[in-house]
Amino acid sequence: MAQPPHSGLEDGTAMRTRIRRHDWSHTSLGPIDAWPGALRTAVDMMLHSAFPMFLAWGPDLVFLYNDAYVPLLGQKHRRALGARFSDLWSEVWQEMVPLIDRALSGKPVYVEDMPVTIERRGHPERAHFTFSHAPLIGDEGQAAGLFCTVMETTRRVAAERRAAFELIVSDALRPLASSEEVVATASALLGGELRAGRVVYAEMDEAGARFTAPRCWARDGRTLSEASFSLDDFGPAVGAALRAGDIVRIHDSAHDVRTTGYRSAYVADRIAALLVVPLVKSGRLRACLGIDCPEPRYWSEDDLRLARDVAERTWAAVETARAQAELRFERDRSRNIFDTIAEGFALFDADWTVLEMNAEGLRICRMRAEDVIGRNHWDAFPHTVDSEPGPMYREVMRTGVAGSAEHSHTYPDGQRIWTEVRAYPMHDGGIAAFFRDITDRKLAEDKLVEADRRKDEFLAMLAHELRNPLAPISAASELLRIASGDEARVRQSSSIIGRQVRHMTRLVDDLLDVSRVTRGLITLERAQVSARAVVQEAVEQVRPLVDARGQRLAVHLPPSWANLEGDKARLVQVLTNVLGNAAKYTPEGRGIDLRAEVRSDALVIVVRDEGIGMDRELTSRVFDLFTQAERSSDRSQGGLGLGLALVRNLVELHGGVVSCSSPGPGKGSTFVITLPLLRAAVQEDAGMPPVEAPAQRSGALTVLVVDDNIDAAETLGLLLAAHGHEVVIEHDSPRALARARSVAPDVCLLDIGLPEMDGRELARRLRAQPETAHAVLVAVTGYGQQQDREEAFAAGFQHHLVKPVDFEELNRLLAGCMPCARPVPV
Repeated sequence: MAQPPHSGLEDGTAMRTRIRRHDWSHTSLGPIDAWPGALRTAVDMMLHSAFPMFLAWGPDLVFLYNDAYVPLLGQKHRRALGARFSDLWSEVWQEMVPLIDRALSGKPVYVEDMPVTIERRGHPERAHFTFSHAPLIGDEGQAAGLFCTVMETTRRVAAERRAAFELIVSDALRPLASSEEVVATASALLGGELRAGRVVYAEMDEAGARFTAPRCWARDGRTLSEASFSLDDFGPAVGAALRAGDIVRIHDSAHDVRTTGYRSAYVADRIAALLVVPLVKSGRLRACLGIDCPEPRYWSEDDLRLARDVAERTWAAVETARAQAELRFERDRSRNIFDTIAEGFALFDADWTVLEMNAEGLRICRMRAEDVIGRNHWDAFPHTVDSEPGPMYREVMRTGVAGSAEHSHTYPDGQRIWTEVRAYPMHDGGIAAFFRDITDRKLAEDKLVEADRRKDEFLAMLAHELRNPLAPISAASELLRIASGDEARVRQSSSIIGRQVRHMTRLVDDLLDVSRVTRGLITLERAQVSARAVVQEAVEQVRPLVDARGQRLAVHLPPSWANLEGDKARLVQVLTNVLGNAAKYTPEGRGIDLRAEVRSDALVIVVRDEGIGMDRELTSRVFDLFTQAERSSDRSQGGLGLGLALVRNLVELHGGVVSCSSPGPGKGSTFVITLPLLRAAVQEDAGMPPVEAPAQRSGALTVLVVDDNIDAAETLGLLLAAHGHEVVIEHDSPRALARARSVAPDVCLLDIGLPEMDGRELARRLRAQPETAHAVLVAVTGYGQQQDREEAFAAGFQHHLVKPVDFEELNRLLAGCMPCARPVPV
């Protein structure tokens, strides 16, 4: 019997097996052996991916997916394979139709953190997804389905939203003076955030028998049927759980076994769903925060965490408000209490005379009691007249409403402190002020702001780094579509796609390595490792980059007897990252020196380059996560600020140290890695002389393409040539400027991130010289923010395209240039 043709589904993952064994005769796809080649190829690519992916094929959009996508399906996994997209995700189908239609029409679809309500675990849940849809081209050259890479971002979005809400609650509760205001404010905020029907904060009496909730928040204004109640009124199982400190979640009171026999209490208060957080303090149930809804709902883990946090904050704020009220009441009878609290305290009368100030307040103010007590506040503290506390104090005195402010003050010795001041009106017209030193908190906040700035910078660079390889991938894909049997062009396009995918894979690998290292999940596979082998393998890995840039690499190998104890793969990764960093930041044709030698009982590896160097300030933090030099449009070297952070962590895991130095910008850099050696019985110097690495260098419109990414420039040039244009390609600005004078191009497609002279400056010079003064200038860049567009237009560009370039849009743009050029055959 003849063997069936190879389908690409013979071995592999669990989903590969399920797909192979699935009965496809009941679907529009038919038997696997009859599947078109394009579908089999797409399925094979999907199953090889570690990212969650699915594809939908044919007019019914029959659903196939890989192992990484299984967790996103939940209970749907049992019936998902071979189902129609519209049936499998019926609850969100109407929301997805416009996006699917766009993808099937050949347009890219990318959606970040899209909110949807889905049912995959037996109940509706709010989820967020980031995904990218791309059309799948069938054997007939038409879109036959779609391909999707998807990541669930529900937890991150929920965590960000929860953090923002907790900050709102904290800021709202901080200035409140009464426990009633605290309860009312916290309840209203939580009810609105959870879209609840009612929020009740109830406190247990001293006997531990009954709860009292004199006030509650309700969306429709309804109140509890009883202001005082026993936990057992809602079922003994509920009461027992709360007394034990367990959170109670009832999704549907009409069907929960714990409410059996007690449902009348739920009906009386219109409670169909209930979430109760107990507050157990010193081993006793003191209060609880209840959230209910008049209709059934599923309480998620995020709902639980949010309710628990607000319950604790409410308890703390209520206790603080009561304590402060008691302090204010007792101030005239017990002066000593104010000297024992950890906050500064001061009392002013209606004429602003300072009546009291405790020891902590005097310490914070750096003053003695005789310098303050009995004096006018504004005379004693003139710096507060127009600073934040001054207007706040006057407003409290005028309105009788409590207030708060934060204040910065620099002492004569140069020390700067921050204080938080809270002021409360007194019955005699004066003011009681509490203040505390929050300098440490403000410094921490400044560090968070800096970390957030670096995060934003990193995200911008991540977008740029991912867009760069997408440009040649997109162009190569277009070339494959129009190849018309040209095998050489197909091989060239396939090679470009593979090379750029490997580049993107390295970016993702670096991100994953950083995540593992920072969480302490890296495990070294320790063994005896030859130091010479580590150096040789690292040099071998970085050699293609060095040769491509025509650089001179001198290598001084360590003695053959020098051995290390460690993980060989990680040690090679360390040296490869350092060498790769040197190659990326060293101009073409310049030198890099690698010297590995034994000093005492350590292996010292020194990498010196003739590169761009760095400021002294940068050398002190170059190994920090996401650290790079000042951002500019020239990002030709690439990178995410991860490699050197990995180097430091991996070196330290091996018991070594790494350092960096530079004489300054333009003067090169030196990296020194020191690792402990294994002691050898015989140590003979087998050092070799330096090995000098040989340098290797590698349409009716006239279109000049300038991009230092060779793949991007070549693929874009091939596409333009395939559409009949005369194409001239250059990879750096000076050569492009000279070439433009000789060919006088009609259109110039310029990358912004060029070395030596960026694309904006190149555009200005092209506009200034007569041969190119009237050329159409088009910016082609990975930077797509509004500021980037405005800067491009200000430099003289007429158009701004973001990588990967939409070739249809570029074609339309070029067509608009045709009146000034020869006709283009289409």
